[in-house]
Amino acid sequence: MMALSSMRWGLCVPLVLWTGLVTASLSADEKQVESISVDDQPGHAVNMETVQVTARRIEESIQDVAEAVSVVSNLEIDRKGPELLAEMLRGLPGSYFQQTTPGQGIPIIRGLKGSQVLHLVDGMRLNNAFFRNAPNQYLGLVDTYATERAEVVRGSVPSLYGADAMGGVVQVLTAEPVFHESDWTGGGKLYGSYNSFDSGFAARAQAAAGNQATSLSGGLTYQDHDDRRIGGGDRIEPSGYRVQAADFKWRQDLTENSELMLSVQYLKQPSTPRVDELVPGYGQDEPSSAIYEFKPNQRDFLHARYRLQSDSRWFRLFEAHLGRQVITDDRLTQEFGATEQTRESNESSLDGLTLQFNSPWGSAGSVKKELIWGLEYYDDTISSSRTRTDTVTGESRETDGRFPDGSLMKSAAVYASNSWRWDRFSLDAGLRYSWFDILLPATDEIPATRLEPSDLTGDIHLGYEIQPGVRLLANIGRGFRPPNIFDLGTLGSRPGNRFNVPNPDLEPESVWSYDLGIKVAGRHWQLETYLWYSDYRDRISSRFTGETTADGRLIVISDNQAGATLYGLESGVRYIANPNLEFYAVANYTHGEESNDEGFTVPGDRIPPLNGRIGLVWDFQSRFRIEPYLDLADRQDRLSPRDEEDPRIDPLGTSGYVTFNLLASWQVKDALTLGLRLDNMADTNYREHGSGVDAPGRNLGFWSAFVF
Repeated sequence: MMALSSMRWGLCVPLVLWTGLVTASLSADEKQVESISVDDQPGHAVNMETVQVTARRIEESIQDVAEAVSVVSNLEIDRKGPELLAEMLRGLPGSYFQQTTPGQGIPIIRGLKGSQVLHLVDGMRLNNAFFRNAPNQYLGLVDTYATERAEVVRGSVPSLYGADAMGGVVQVLTAEPVFHESDWTGGGKLYGSYNSFDSGFAARAQAAAGNQATSLSGGLTYQDHDDRRIGGGDRIEPSGYRVQAADFKWRQDLTENSELMLSVQYLKQPSTPRVDELVPGYGQDEPSSAIYEFKPNQRDFLHARYRLQSDSRWFRLFEAHLGRQVITDDRLTQEFGATEQTRESNESSLDGLTLQFNSPWGSAGSVKKELIWGLEYYDDTISSSRTRTDTVTGESRETDGRFPDGSLMKSAAVYASNSWRWDRFSLDAGLRYSWFDILLPATDEIPATRLEPSDLTGDIHLGYEIQPGVRLLANIGRGFRPPNIFDLGTLGSRPGNRFNVPNPDLEPESVWSYDLGIKVAGRHWQLETYLWYSDYRDRISSRFTGETTADGRLIVISDNQAGATLYGLESGVRYIANPNLEFYAVANYTHGEESNDEGFTVPGDRIPPLNGRIGLVWDFQSRFRIEPYLDLADRQDRLSPRDEEDPRIDPLGTSGYVTFNLLASWQVKDALTLGLRLDNMADTNYREHGSGVDAPGRNLGFWSAFVF
């Protein structure tokens, strides 16, 4: 591994200087700003008038919103062929990738993760009542290859998105074909991808047909991955897994101004081993478990959306979403050296309804005003059970599940956010009031518990255009997260050789989030830079009790800690030398501290190191594209007490690294594209900080896409 002690200044200083350089570069002959890319992100060369909808729940150019936003397109997914959608957020401003085991992974947004970040699919919550406030597998249950684009809002945006939107919002948008002809037409796409580091392949077949009034679309995805080869040549056994997924969508115009959409999504990982439980970690001579399989993990999603456009005084656009998501998190486990196997069944059934109105309410002079307001309701029911079987005698017994069986978590909210637009100045401000009803039935460990927290949250977003293409931005928000069923009632093994016991006496946590930024969109330069600060209060986190189980696991309990502060810098810059050549760079720096019960300040938990990406994109002869790039991370030796006890993290600190990578593609014909991937060409052995498995070693990958 390569230590990068000098990288902190090597990345941050140039990007700060670039901010001034870019601003100065917009000379008089460049004041007519060209269209910029959907994602405003280096290395994502997409036509820039594409709109994004996450930040304000309306279609706006990414340059016009004050919030820090990143976007990943389906074209980028094709090129990189990731196992997981979260991998696509690696190398973007403000984001970091953590992976506990192959088949699972999460983004860390501004130092926060898990249920501290709101995850949405087509506008509906992925976060459920047992969504962990730590690394978890649930974003891995969304089909990467059915994704049209993924959008990330960095920073707290509670008024429009509510609970859990503390570090940010990750929204996955699936494809929705629109046809413009009156006659029926159709088409489709076949995609295949192969990576050598795990002999893994992904295949996707999708098709769509329709006319102006009707569209039908759907697809099938299959992935098969063998054991992972890491840098240096070793293989991690077992680490292979499979993915089966399917989706279908129907959109129908009901009248000239209204439409109905129905969709179905399904993804299953039949059996996924948990590597950090099966392979000895730092400070361990033996693994924690002899068997630990997620068997199966599955997500089923039904979604209906109704849209109505109107010229009434009350609203311009009305949207109603009705959804049902069922997540199955079943497990087969056996402690190392024990004879008893445990079969777990855990299921979340989440029903949701959202009603939203977009209401322009006139203008006064040069001021344009629009109100976004709505209602939300979610109802989540948890079923959980365990069966323990002695592998010697064959005797079985039923015990309490990982969560109290029959637990309920209901929520309701009303929200409103208003936009004011002047010639150069913009202001968005919103409020949300949320109610929760959380019920845990009695178990052998805890009495019946009922919590009814509520909270008023809000945010303010300011933008000022210094000159065409250059905007100064500021955002303030207060995020809120009530304890969920995972926080309150988990009983069972946790990663890092831990065993969790319930605590029904938790309080909600909150965060005040602030940032200042600049966005630049010029003929040759594109840039965004944000300085941000978060004040995290009543943080829910695991605390060691000082006791151990009979098999040696450390007993932990969730508690409201005193608080934490996080701050950092995130920056991305792109220089477009000519229509065929561009250079880009990204740098992210995060610093975190938290207070313990004794009033001492310690480093924050799982804080990403200074990291970034540098590369270029060269398009030539209209059919060839080459993108060499470096992924870089500094050493992280500022460890929290929990980090130091975590077998996934080297107690001496996680080493820094540089990887050399290359993407290439050839547009053979209009309908056929072939691609090549060379990842980690130096075969560097490294681990992304906080992950439970080493990153892939040298990889040779191929992909092809045929459109018909």
